[in-house]
Amino acid sequence: MREKIVLAYSGGLDTSVIIPWLIETYDYDVIAFAADVGQGGEELEGLREKALKSGASKCYIEDLREEFANEYILPTLQARAVYEGKYLLGTSFSRPLIAKKQVEIARKENATAVGHGATGKGNDQVRFELTFMALGSDLKIVAPWKDPNWQIQSREDAVEYANARNIPIPVSKEKIYSRDRNLWHISHEGAELESPANEPDQNRIFMISSPLEKAVATPEYVELEYNQGVPVKLNGKSMKFYEIIEQLNVIGGKHAIGQIDITENRLVGMKSRGVYETPGGSILYFAQHALETLVLDKDTFHFKEHVALKYAELVYNGFWFATLRESLDAFIKETQKNMTGKVKVKLYKGNIILSSVESPYSLYSEEIATFGASELYDHKDATGFIKLLGLPFKLRKR
Repeated sequence: MREKIVLAYSGGLDTSVIIPWLIETYDYDVIAFAADVGQGGEELEGLREKALKSGASKCYIEDLREEFANEYILPTLQARAVYEGKYLLGTSFSRPLIAKKQVEIARKENATAVGHGATGKGNDQVRFELTFMALGSDLKIVAPWKDPNWQIQSREDAVEYANARNIPIPVSKEKIYSRDRNLWHISHEGAELESPANEPDQNRIFMISSPLEKAVATPEYVELEYNQGVPVKLNGKSMKFYEIIEQLNVIGGKHAIGQIDITENRLVGMKSRGVYETPGGSILYFAQHALETLVLDKDTFHFKEHVALKYAELVYNGFWFATLRESLDAFIKETQKNMTGKVKVKLYKGNIILSSVESPYSLYSEEIATFGASELYDHKDATGFIKLLGLPFKLRKR
């Protein structure tokens, strides 16, 4: 009986050629798995038929948008984790979810192996394989790009391989972008982006947002309502979290929100350049910060800034199922208990501008903050405080 393998399948260039390669090279019975993480219906259309035509015996397609939003995006958002100051981790936290589902299907189908199409140069190979090791350590991991029998060394080679076998692919030799799209963002790599000296072609690269020059000319207000750190309403309308993200992508996209161009440090040691569109995510990060400034005390807020850096590093490096990340979640969830309130922002030409923020748990006191007299604060009290604070400076001079 042929061994079964569950392959993470997107219908993109790499996974399209991997199905026939696995069959030709190792005689695997290939079960394709495509995760709907919000990449859009057009990417999923005809995917099952395409996988079967390419040689797969089965193709699972599962709608994971709600799980993706609630279990992966939300904890990262609440941590306010940002990698290297810009990247909102859109690809990073989608891979552990996909790999987790692969392991579940492997159990269901009595498969002995799981596979992915990530290259040996990128971060995704680590994210997939660490998840496989954490949740399915007995399963064989097949990564064709690192296999000695894999002779396809470039995207151009992959195009030729697919064309020779009449496998439909979404790119051509003349125009190649490597894209990853989901509910949270879309990333762009390759082509002219491979050189940081090249400006991206604004008219062809963006897919879910307008170029800045073509953004709408009138500002737009957006109001988000939170309940214990969870966005529950958009402009007064109750929605599921993933629906709020979808709507904010549309709204933010019109205003050219969330476009970044970054040369980042990959886990494997090299630098890579990418352009990302995260309109909804950028609005949510901005609003999260605004509400936290109101309800978190200084020490908690400042310590959470340190946690955010570590959390981002763990997620980027594929350590989603690590004990440390799960432990940090416990701290972050505690900080969200009073994160109830409303945040209103104005969007205009790539900018997110705070309009108002309010919460029943606000620690801001106008009575104390005012420059005028206050029963709760006497200006003279600061004299002794500063003397004690400055004592080490005096002692050092002596």
